Amino acid sequence: MDSKVKTISGRGIPLVGNDIDTDRIIPARYLKAITFDGLGEGAFIDDRKALNGEHPFDQPQYQEANILIVNRNFGCGSSREHAPQAIAKWGIQALIGESFAEIFFGNCVAMGIPCLTGDAATVKQLQSLVAANPQANVTINLETLQVQVDNYTAAVTMNEGTRSTFIAGTWDACGQLVANADQVRATAAKLPYVCWAS
Repeated sequence: MDSKVKTISGRGIPLVGNDIDTDRIIPARYLKAITFDGLGEGAFIDDRKALNGEHPFDQPQYQEANILIVNRNFGCGSSREHAPQAIAKWGIQALIGESFAEIFFGNCVAMGIPCLTGDAATVKQLQSLVAANPQANVTINLETLQVQVDNYTAAVTMNEGTRSTFIAGTWDACGQLVANADQVRATAAKLPYVCWAS
């Protein structure tokens, strides 16, 4: 399986607002779920009910969009992995924002979902372009660190260590272990404190 992530293309969905925390992304009552299946239906559910169909996740023009464009400190609050899982199950494959909470960012990376940052003016422009034309093609290029919406191109950032794991496909720690199972066994067999059962 190729885990490399170099470009993500599709359509965008703007979600305006700072400090959107993990409880708003997926309420605590969903943490009782044994698996992450079906969590997409609960993404932003309380906000969606309060907005009575006006939340971007409910608006028809954004259905099947796969790039979420957010503002500052997205994913703050508790460290629940259910938050990025809910977003992913809804169909999001990448996020662009002004900033992300550190644990939320890490959980996204562990799932293969790039979170890129742009300055406030860039993010606002991206949100405006997508709102004006929800069918616009959005492309994120991790190699050049650019995002393009139709004819508009802007620079985005991601720390080099994380970016290189996406490009090389090494972001998937479990996948790396499985792919290198023979080396893991060989190393474990050499360690005096590991009892390895085959």
